[in-house]
Amino acid sequence: MSAVISNERKRIHPHKFTLWVAMGSIVMMFAGLTSAYIVRKSAANWLEFQLPAVFWASTLVILFSSVTIHLALKSFKARKMQRYRALITLTAILGILFAVLQYFGFSYLLSHGVKIFGTGSNPSASFLGVIVGLHALHVLGGVVALLVIFLRAYSLRTKNYNATAIEIVSTYWHFVDILWIYLFIFLKWF
Repeated sequence: MSAVISNERKRIHPHKFTLWVAMGSIVMMFAGLTSAYIVRKSAANWLEFQLPAVFWASTLVILFSSVTIHLALKSFKARKMQRYRALITLTAILGILFAVLQYFGFSYLLSHGVKIFGTGSNPSASFLGVIVGLHALHVLGGVVALLVIFLRAYSLRTKNYNATAIEIVSTYWHFVDILWIYLFIFLKWF
């Protein structure tokens, strides 16, 4: 009987496994996009421009949000629900702030003559739009997941202390954080 219980504990939760598979495919997608960026950059009509300074601020925001979600998960596991609620709320706010700062970054580029898509755009700006835009969509998906956990945290009916959902959202949130750091470094120095 103890061997069966021991084997059950070693298995990964099906939702966690699905998340890891999804993250692997997302990594492959961004690896393909950044590879295409490198190949296309060697063309003659590549426009060089500086990334807006607000992207630095958004990087700090998403790094801080990774810390807050880590602390939220620890608080949930310790059943410190007041602290958990405060930290998950802060994480959701920081996720939204990251998306807003990204919007300001693109607005800055547009106001300085860098057209992202359509007539008059340049492949370099379009690559930036696609790569950062896809990352923003993944962040917004994470924000939606954060909002779901946020609503659960304040639900009076729920008294479930199963941390699986929070662990999944936390893992995904750390993933989009690491992905942004990779993309930011790539776009800034390559």
